[in-house]
Amino acid sequence: MTTAQRRDVLPATRRSQTHKFTVGGYEGYLIVGLFEDGRPGEIFIKISKEGSTLSGLVQGFARAFSLTLQHGLPLEDACLRFRGMQFEPMGATSNPDIPEASSLIDYVARYLEWHWTER
Repeated sequence: MTTAQRRDVLPATRRSQTHKFTVGGYEGYLIVGLFEDGRPGEIFIKISKEGSTLSGLVQGFARAFSLTLQHGLPLEDACLRFRGMQFEPMGATSNPDIPEASSLIDYVARYLEWHWTER
């Protein structure tokens, strides 16, 4: 028998950060919704190939990543699990702090780690 898991939901109106990026020539936007204490609680990713299979999979990843944060997985652990994933598009980025990424998911995990964890 399983017990109900507690889910921390973000307030209806919340602060967020929007970050424009490119990975391997694909342009995108990462929107990070923040809990009241400044921790990331959700992410949304929009990429230039809207309507594509890649766009749908990236949106599914963002939803799953958000739920892991809302159910209490520490950001450091979530980033560790997704950092280093390798698939196209990959390559040079527009971010000097993360000059190369092995995938869009790798980039997002490393960006979140860079800005919201103690490395």
